[in-house]
Amino acid sequence: MSVDAAPAGDGQDPLGDMAQRLNLTRTAKTWRELLDAAARENLSHRQLLERAFSDELAARHDRLVARLIREARFPSIKTLGGFDWSHPTAIPQPLIQRAAELDFVQQRGHLIFLGRGGLGKTHLATAIGVAACQGEIRTLFTTAADMINRLVASKADHSLDRALRRYGSPRLLIIDELGYLPLDKEGRDLFFQVISKRSETGSVILTTNKAFRDWGEVFQDNAVATAIAERLIENGELIKIEGSSYRVKRKKLKGSDAAGLGE
Repeated sequence: MSVDAAPAGDGQDPLGDMAQRLNLTRTAKTWRELLDAAARENLSHRQLLERAFSDELAARHDRLVARLIREARFPSIKTLGGFDWSHPTAIPQPLIQRAAELDFVQQRGHLIFLGRGGLGKTHLATAIGVAACQGEIRTLFTTAADMINRLVASKADHSLDRALRRYGSPRLLIIDELGYLPLDKEGRDLFFQVISKRSETGSVILTTNKAFRDWGEVFQDNAVATAIAERLIENGELIKIEGSSYRVKRKKLKGSDAAGLGE
């Protein structure tokens, strides 16, 4: 049985060529610097290899994280460090910071962020999602409306099973903005299917402006609303945020600044 030969190098950089052929892309670029450092710091062979392997693993991690963040389709990149904790009048900051350690993902748990619009629910959900990607956890971000629209469209072209796998396979699924629009029978049935699958495959972070008692209005069916809520809360944590909309506050501040300029 013949084996295809790897492309030959140019003969001017044999170590770099071999590293490239072994897919050691970081080492292929930095082997000269590594050898210089070994000579300068009097590294042993073992220390040199440890440094080379460590650099290679770090580079691979960075590439993987970049790919996971890209595939997660976040609307923007957010961090907990960039969140204004002083704006909400009530927010369980220690609970959210613990959630960012991602133990709930290991346990296939769920987080439900509840609060009115403009309190930073999407920011916090995204920040935890970004942290998950940095922990090499496959994540997907979607709004509730976009997810349902995609699933409904997939029924029309007979690709529903593939669409359900899209939302069922990531270890962490973030569903943003549940409650802003009511769901019809088709929409609530599809939403129920996604949540049911998630209990077997991984975690959900859900943001909503509706308390559980009002989910009957969202799903237009109390039995389905109760079944979905029970599946989420059974192994989930409710994170309630209170206060006024940050967007309204920012708009008022801009208005005050403009009035000041006119004085």
